[in-house]
Amino acid sequence: MENSCSTNPKPKTIREFFTSWYFWKPFIAISIGGLAGFLYYFYIGCSSGTCAITSNPYKSTLMGAFIGWFSVSSPCSSGKC
Repeated sequence: MENSCSTNPKPKTIREFFTSWYFWKPFIAISIGGLAGFLYYFYIGCSSGTCAITSNPYKSTLMGAFIGWFSVSSPCSSGKC
């Protein structure tokens, strides 16, 4: 039985790491997720202060960043499930 997964070798130096997708893919996803979380707080968020996540811009931004990171770092995001 053949393994159809293609694996890329991990970068060996710091320079290779910062120029590879091992760094940029999560970085971009975290940035977009954090921005989306902040925009959700700004335009839709809870103004009464009773909402646990959307009433605080820091929590909303961190939750968006986590969801962005998880979307590209989960085992299922690469089609291995």
